[in-house]
Amino acid sequence: MGETTVTTLEGQERPTASPIADEKNGRNGQNVLRHFRRLRTPRRPRLWFEILLIAVSYWTYSLIRNAVPEQKAQALSNADWIWRVESDLGVAFEKSVNHAVDSVTWLIVGMNYYYATLHFIVTLGVLVWLFRKHPGRYAATRLVLFATTAVALLGYYFYPLAPPRLMNGTHFIDTVVVHQTWGSMASGDLKNMSNQYAAMPSMHIGWSLWCGLTIFALASAPWAKILGLLYPVATLVVIVATANHFWLDAVGGMICLAFGFAVARLWYGSMPYALPREVAVRGGPGPT
Repeated sequence: MGETTVTTLEGQERPTASPIADEKNGRNGQNVLRHFRRLRTPRRPRLWFEILLIAVSYWTYSLIRNAVPEQKAQALSNADWIWRVESDLGVAFEKSVNHAVDSVTWLIVGMNYYYATLHFIVTLGVLVWLFRKHPGRYAATRLVLFATTAVALLGYYFYPLAPPRLMNGTHFIDTVVVHQTWGSMASGDLKNMSNQYAAMPSMHIGWSLWCGLTIFALASAPWAKILGLLYPVATLVVIVATANHFWLDAVGGMICLAFGFAVARLWYGSMPYALPREVAVRGGPGPT
């Protein structure tokens, strides 16, 4: 069934596909293509699904990040190497910033709380804003964040790195410990709950730059655009002043973010911010 036979010049018969089979294969191929296009088409996000997805994704990320072996000796060696390279190039300014800001108690205490809280608060706030105001761009922009965070895990695994505050003999100040503030999960009483040697790349920079670019690209108010650009700059100052990162960790975070944008561009065929703001409603007007 579904095949016909033809006789070759040698007198042998061989089966050939029938028109019915060709038509069936063609329909299957079209169904696959339609399904693939449907997956790549922005749809209106569902609140319950997004809450579940973000919660499970962050739990998985934290589990994997903290499951990476804490290779203390290698992490300290890598930190010494980075510090030596920066010193040779004349760009090892982290300790100067750390000591200068630490001398202003109210400022460094504020930075400790900034480091511990805004990383999550602002990122979640931007996700909520996208969900409500830019549903057509939400999924693609969220994919950038997820891909950025996922690739960062490779850095934590293959390049363990101690933060400056844990280095030996360099006299960096662990500002959370010194000022006894509730701060980084990698300091004080909470240090055993987090991998202390997962400093490269800095997701404080990866996430804050994602927030800043998203706000700058999509916000309508000029003051909001300015704040969007200032946020990752302020975050860079904070991660250096609190001795939680080298500035090169920030470069690693930027590279991860570039990867995230590339993934979203390949999947959706467009940069996230260039997608329509609204999602087309079946039977209704098209997206805008």
